[in-house]
Amino acid sequence: TSCLQSGSKRRLDEAQMAASAEDNENLVPVTVLTGFLGSGKTTLLNHILTATHGKKIAVIENEFGDVGIDDELLQKNSKVQADEEIIEMMNGCICCTVRQDLITVLSKLAKRVASGKLKLDGIVIETTGLADPAPVAQTFFVDDAVKAFARLDGIVTLIDAKHIELHLDEEKPEGVENEAVEQVAFADRLLLNKIDLVSEADLFRIESRLKGINAFAPIMRTEKAQVSVDSVLNIKAFDLKKTLDMDPEFLNT
Repeated sequence: TSCLQSGSKRRLDEAQMAASAEDNENLVPVTVLTGFLGSGKTTLLNHILTATHGKKIAVIENEFGDVGIDDELLQKNSKVQADEEIIEMMNGCICCTVRQDLITVLSKLAKRVASGKLKLDGIVIETTGLADPAPVAQTFFVDDAVKAFARLDGIVTLIDAKHIELHLDEEKPEGVENEAVEQVAFADRLLLNKIDLVSEADLFRIESRLKGINAFAPIMRTEKAQVSVDSVLNIKAFDLKKTLDMDPEFLNT
């Protein structure tokens, strides 16, 4: 009997795992985009909002950065604004600005998806220039309504090849973390941007340093933040266990 019981328990566990994987597939994948001011995040977001890639992506932008998504670009490429926080672009993407709480904007998107007014292939959330990505990432584990709608798919960090070493070497007061090191350490994928501004020897040295901080994240070289949408969206790269190993306090908001 115990054999039968353990066999059926195993089958039940496998069925539950398969069901949870399927549920996960139905959730909207979310990319958190991080990187210092000047690393190319706005260029990448403008590309996502205007390129013809056939995907319906919501870009959520924090409004604290010095340079937001270009207002002129929004006017030229947007359809009628139905809501001052959620703007639909000509290529089918959605641009949102976070003036209040991230959860509020995610709830608005969730309601539109649930009502059938909106179909989303993914969400990209841009964090501010000096932001630690952890609080944004935590949103997808601590809020039940968000958990039922979206899943954290990957943290992508854009790196300015010309200035990253200055940021990594910056001396911080005791007890203050170096944000550039944090952004590299938390990344699931690193986009090494502005490679046209440095030599091959510089790139080799920079990549060695980045691998020393984060041995897991693949490094993609890029100029002018020109990457395919598929290289930053639905990459299935976020691993909660790896993150908790690195920062046991990650879920304690």
